[in-house]
Parts: sequence; C-alpha cells; structure tokens
Amino acid sequence: MKAAWKARLGNMRLALRRSLFGPQALAFLPAAALAAFWLGGEPLLLVTALGLPLLYFLSGGFPATAGAAIAAEGQKDLVGTAEAGAIASEAMEAAATARLSTACILIEIDGFEEIALRAGETTLETLRDLTLTRIRNTLRRDDRAVRISDNRFMALLSPSVRLDLEALLQLATRLQTALEEPASVDNSMRYLSASIGFCGSPRLKPGARGDDLIEAAQIALSEALSNGPSAIRAWSDSMRAAYTAQKSLQGEVDKALDNGQIQPWFQPQVCTSTGAITGVEALARWIHPERGIVPPAQFLRCLEESGKMDRLNEVVLQHSMTALRSWDQAGLDIPRVSVNFSEVELRDPRLTERIQWEMDRFGLTPHRLGIEVLETVIASSPEGIVARNIVELGKLGCHIDLDDFGTGHASIAALRRFKVHRLKIDRSFVSRIDRDEDQHRMLAAILGMADRLGLETLAEGVESVGEHALLSQLGCDHVQGFGIARPMPTDQMVTWAREYSLKIAEAQNLGRRSG
Repeated sequence: MKAAWKARLGNMRLALRRSLFGPQALAFLPAAALAAFWLGGEPLLLVTALGLPLLYFLSGGFPATAGAAIAAEGQKDLVGTAEAGAIASEAMEAAATARLSTACILIEIDGFEEIALRAGETTLETLRDLTLTRIRNTLRRDDRAVRISDNRFMALLSPSVRLDLEALLQLATRLQTALEEPASVDNSMRYLSASIGFCGSPRLKPGARGDDLIEAAQIALSEALSNGPSAIRAWSDSMRAAYTAQKSLQGEVDKALDNGQIQPWFQPQVCTSTGAITGVEALARWIHPERGIVPPAQFLRCLEESGKMDRLNEVVLQHSMTALRSWDQAGLDIPRVSVNFSEVELRDPRLTERIQWEMDRFGLTPHRLGIEVLETVIASSPEGIVARNIVELGKLGCHIDLDDFGTGHASIAALRRFKVHRLKIDRSFVSRIDRDEDQHRMLAAILGMADRLGLETLAEGVESVGEHALLSQLGCDHVQGFGIARPMPTDQMVTWAREYSLKIAEAQNLGRRSG
C-alpha cells in the first residue's frame, strides 16, 4: 500500500514539474518578466527573465543543445551485450517503480563499411563519434545513448508519461533526419542512411525485463533492415511470430545447402525476333520436406545474416553447369545460363580462377555462363576487387548482364568500363507498358540509349501478350517472365523446351504458308 502511494506521489511530482517548468512556461516569459518589473523593479525582472529558462533547462529542456552534451558526460560510448542489458533493466525498473513508460530504440547505420574501405579507420571512428553525438543531442537530458557494435547504436528513454506509438515514431523520425544529415569529415562530404527499430515498454507483457525490451527492438530493427534502406519499424506481436519462424529457418539453412534441398530452378529467356530460347536464368529455390517451397526472400535473408551467400553461389553454379551438360546431352539448344552474383561473391580475390576451374571441370566454355550483377553494385564499386573481378570475367569470355537496370545510378562510363554486354531492364519499367503511355515512353528511351551504346537488352517481368508484343515492336532483344514461362526444375526444362520449340516451328511454318 505504501509503495503504491509512493508511486502516485512520484507521478504527481513529475506532472507538476513538467507543468511548471515545461516548454509552456517559456511562452509566458514576457508577461512574467513585465509583471516582475512592475512589482519589484529591475532586480526581480532579472531573476524572472533568467530564472525561468534556467529552471526549464534543469527540468530537461533544450535537449538538442548544451543539456544533452552535459548529460552525455560520464556515459560510456561503447558497451557490450551484458552491459546493454543491464542499462535496459535499469530503465525498465525505474519506469515500473514510477508507473511510467520507457522505450528502446536501436539504430543501424549503413555506409560505415564502404567508408572504412575508402577512407580508413580514423575517418570511420570520427563518423561513429559524430553519430553518437547526434543521437544524444536529439534525445532528452536523462535519456541514455550508447554504441553496441561497429554500426549499431542503442537509445533508452528515461521514464515518461507519454511514450505511445505516435510519440516514439516522431522521435525515431527526428533521429533519422539528424543522422542522415550530410557530414563533412576530412574535407569530404559523407552520406549515411539509418534504419531504426523501436519498442515501448507498454507494448510488452507484464513482468517483461530489460532483455525482452532489447529483443523486441532488435526484431523491429531486423524488419526495418529487410525493408530498407532508411526504414523505421515498431515492434508488434505479429513481428515476433515472423521472427521466430525466420530463426527456425536460420538453423536449417546450412543443412539444406548440404543435402540438396536448395537448388536452382531455371526461367527461360527468349528472342523477340525469332522466338528462340536464348538462355535461362538460375534462381535459387528451397524445397523444404515439411514447409514445401520456402519463399526466396525468407531464406536469402537467412543466408545473408549467416554470411553463407558465397556457399549458395557455389551450389547454384555447380547445379547450373550440371544442368547445361544434361541439356546438351538431351539435344536441347540452350546457349547460356545466367547466375546472379552478389557483392559478397564479387569480393572474392580468386573468383575468376574459381570460375575458370568450374568451366573446365564441366567441359564448358566461359561464353556459356552469364554473370548477372546488380546495377547498384557497379554504381557503388567503381574501383577495387569488385571492379577487377567483373572486368576479368568479361575478358575470360563470360557474358556480363547488368541486372535491375534503371533502379541504380550506373553511369554510361561504367557500362563501358565494365564491358557490360546486356541490360536487364527492371520489371517496374515493363509493367503495363501496353496500357500506360508514360511507361511506354520511358522504356522507349531506355531501349534507344542501349541501341546507341551497342548493348543488348532483356526485359524482366513480362506477364502478358500485349507487353511481349510491344517490347518486340520497340526493339527489345530478349524477354523473360511469367508470360513466357515460370521458373522450373532441370528435368521440367527439357519437356518445356521441346514443346516450346515445336510451337515456334509450327508458327514459322504457318507464316511461310500464309506468305
């Protein structure tokens, strides 16, 4: 009973303090100063004019200025997992005692790795310090902010009356805006992006601890990162279920790679002029014995988080080479299989040597392999090992495809330097071109540029006869999408290719007879 009255008294004191010394008090400063002058002359005027702002400052006002800087003194900048949990537990206990709320905000900065590679650790450390300072300056005086890993920061809010979803979302947005402000470091402008996940203590079950609060914010941050860059997400119960399922997949994905559950399926690419099959794209698929087909977005995320994307590339490449040989033996004319290479794989200094060894092992020439590279990778890697590998693979004879063209910022000079053979136009430019005049004009401009540069073009995501026909009229060289065929296993590809070739032959014969 005594504890309950103590908590209520604490709440009343907090409310009174904020009423007397909150920002609204400053609105009455001119009137209060005038009244003080009439009642007590200049001495009382000075006490009032200086005293009210001072009381507001001491009550936690001016969070983006000196108040935050003073509060930051004595705070550790970098803490480990155990210490972060202890800080969260303190915040939860203080909030529970006062019957108020707290919240955990996790922030991950994207761009530190690239800066470290280009500018070095000294510049990176300066940016880390600047990031932490910006976070602390955005928070209130009693809030805590620390760095918990190379590129991740944590903010724990002091007990407050109002920490609902709207208030936390506004604070997260202010933090993101502050952190993404360009920073001048070492005479160069640095641009970073911040993904944020947060959870307020009222959203957790009664009895939740500091570790529970951090875990909920981590789940929200994982969701933000998967929808990023620069995404903000709040924790919810449904998120926890999805996170648990993702963690379950995480434990199985290694075995799935080893026991053959993850294999490439192949989506045909055809020529718009002749209708002939000009290649296939290898797309990883996980056939789970209990779950069935696991969506690629789910298991690719697992592989990225566990650092196994290079292992996936090995599996897809070996199965693709095996598929090419089996199709050759079956008498099919499939000139090339294209495999997606992420930036992680392209950083392998022995990549070209490994590709050459694989081609020799399967008795295939390099021109039978297409290397698909995202436009964003080329745009962000003008120098270094990634650039050298792409150039060397092109010299080896591999076909270089620039994937998702139109979504990145690759320059025309980069297209030339990397010896790109073909632009794969992103599906966002292809959808509805037969019904949307703006889409039509946009695509025509892309195809015209590619033609002047002497580059082949392939349109992804073709789903209708109208889109296929219009792409052919506009001069797009190749098409790929559900309107032609869905991705399929190696053995189904044999049946489909034979049936498709018969249809093309019949159509050509019909055209000759009618001519």
